Amino acid sequence: MADINYFAKPTPVSLAQLSVRIGASLSNPNDSDFFIDGVAGLDVAQSNHLAFLDNKKYRNQFSSTKAGAVIIHPDMVSIAPDGARLLLSETPYKSYAMAAQLLYPEKRPDIGISDISRIHASVKIGTGASIGDFVCIAENVEIGDNVWIDPYVSIESGVRIGNNCRFGSHSSISHSIIGDNVRLYPGVRIGQDGFGFAIDPTGFVKVPQLGRVVMGNNIEVGANTCIDRGSSGDTMIGTGTWIDNLVHISHNVIIGRSCVIVAQSGIAGSTELGDFVVLGGQVGVSGHLKIGSMARVAAKSGVTKNIPSKEEWMGYPAMPMKQFLRQVIKAKHLTEK
Repeated sequence: MADINYFAKPTPVSLAQLSVRIGASLSNPNDSDFFIDGVAGLDVAQSNHLAFLDNKKYRNQFSSTKAGAVIIHPDMVSIAPDGARLLLSETPYKSYAMAAQLLYPEKRPDIGISDISRIHASVKIGTGASIGDFVCIAENVEIGDNVWIDPYVSIESGVRIGNNCRFGSHSSISHSIIGDNVRLYPGVRIGQDGFGFAIDPTGFVKVPQLGRVVMGNNIEVGANTCIDRGSSGDTMIGTGTWIDNLVHISHNVIIGRSCVIVAQSGIAGSTELGDFVVLGGQVGVSGHLKIGSMARVAAKSGVTKNIPSKEEWMGYPAMPMKQFLRQVIKAKHLTEK
């Protein structure tokens, strides 16, 4: 249940209205005029709450829930308790997410620019911007419409930012072109130097990082994630990609469309990910590799070879999942003898 200390109490909405907004249908049309005013888990929901079931593992919670209404897949109607108000959806979790967004919309600050921000006279800002306290924006930056910039954000010279972006507090952006509907959570670093140096017996020599970060549209980047700019070409993040907290993406990495990169993963320089790639938590990827579209890598894997499209790999060093599991079984048998 949402804590009213942090989230405003929603306006009640009828199941008829809700079903239209979330792409669900009512199991019983007579439930159309029932109102809910919040969401909660099956085990804690009360009669004014909406819950959802997307995994039969929680059927016992479903059978005893006090929720006023539950979103379920049509295949699960047979296990519904008597009298339950049901919203039927082919994608219950997505429908729940849409319902929660409807009931608890993000409250953005008032439109305007704080008097205690520092913005260079050459900066171009679109309409509808909200720019918080102590934001620093350097010369020749261009910012689109309806951009929301939280306090203490730093944007360096020449950055281009699209429409409807939100940048969390203490994030910093340099050497970057950022598309529309991009959200950076607090502490994100975009466009800083990559880890590039030459070495000989006399020591290290810094290699100037002369590229950019180019980001598409509809991207989310989690808190304290770092995306380095390219050393010569660009680091590129494809449209629709979601990146979790505490991820490091090195210089010249190219990430395709709609990829998912989970927390504490790291991708070394000049590696390329195709479209719809998924990296589980704490995956490490060596440099100069290619991971094909729709490939999936399990958590804690170490990728040292190219991965073909649509394959599932795991382990350290990472290998096709079935091969890894066979090795685990064989090792188990050896230790049992």
